[in-house]
Amino acid sequence: MSLTDLYREVILDHFRTPRNKGHLDTPDRHAEGTNPLCGDEIQIDLAVSDGVVSDVRIDGQGCSISQASASMMTEAIKGKSIEEIQSLADTFNQLMTSDDTDILDPDRPGAVLGDLEALQGVREFPVRIKCATLSWHTMLDALSD
Repeated sequence: MSLTDLYREVILDHFRTPRNKGHLDTPDRHAEGTNPLCGDEIQIDLAVSDGVVSDVRIDGQGCSISQASASMMTEAIKGKSIEEIQSLADTFNQLMTSDDTDILDPDRPGAVLGDLEALQGVREFPVRIKCATLSWHTMLDALSD
């Protein structure tokens, strides 16, 4: 199995079986985001305690890239501080928009993306970058409230 096939399987797994799907009963933070160009929608609920995201839930609809990215994001941010999440979001955004090969250097702060690395092929399709980053922008909006 090639790396591309493996990445495709990871994306499809998160799309078919999204992690942390649903709503929190009493979220500390909430945001909704849409991509009107393709119809992707995402809602994010966050439980934040002492500057750490202790729980997260997502809901919405859209293409496999947007929904898989949201699922992967929830796994990546749960249990992390807001500062760590902002660093991770910067790294993910760079992964989507830059050709810099040092982005995934494990010694770089925020560089360990796990399953999110499967989305790096999205760069080849610029119109899909907004699909992959929608949940991240929405999550950052929720944290900025």
